[in-house]
Amino acid sequence: MTDQTFKTDGVVDVDGTPHLRDAKGALMPLKLVKATDMLIHEQVCKVVGFASALSEQIARFKVHAYADLAALDAMLAQEYEVKIGGKKGNKTYFSYDGCKKIEVRINDLIDFGPELHSAKALIDECLNDWSEGSRPEIRAIVTRAFNTDKEGQINRGEIFMLLKLDIEDERWLRAMKAVKEAIRVIGAKEYIRFGTRDTFDGEWTTISINIAQA
Repeated sequence: MTDQTFKTDGVVDVDGTPHLRDAKGALMPLKLVKATDMLIHEQVCKVVGFASALSEQIARFKVHAYADLAALDAMLAQEYEVKIGGKKGNKTYFSYDGCKKIEVRINDLIDFGPELHSAKALIDECLNDWSEGSRPEIRAIVTRAFNTDKEGQINRGEIFMLLKLDIEDERWLRAMKAVKEAIRVIGAKEYIRFGTRDTFDGEWTTISINIAQA
């Protein structure tokens, strides 16, 4: 059997000769790998390694942050009968000087039921009957609302924009009723955000915990 020793940089020792596995899974002798390909490989492996370590660190931080806040809530409830947060579960914690804050937000995950198909049919009736060229902004919103993205999901934000339009057409009102009845809350997602400011009345700056370029 061929002796293979795997190293941390992806290089494989095959009977004393270094190889690098290519994108098809084949082992290529290191001396045959182009210098540019090797340079790219090394840089990608290095940056991805840093990213993986940072991701694990952030995951641990979030676990500790939620645990610390849960412990604080429990202590306040037990010792002082104080409850932080509203009915939905959103919470905000401030430092004593008002210059640091932690926000915990609960966002509902929304989907739409089959009633939305009836709403779309009624909306199409309205658009077809209204004179050509009238209310172009409404046509644009409807087009954006029912255009699906890559995952086949409708544009939720534009759907909710339709509900804000002040239109008295009886078919439109029935369509909006169908949209409301189509809304399904299928779950919730919890977010935690951190903010800081220099003075008690200064502008808040969000502490960004991601790797997106500013």
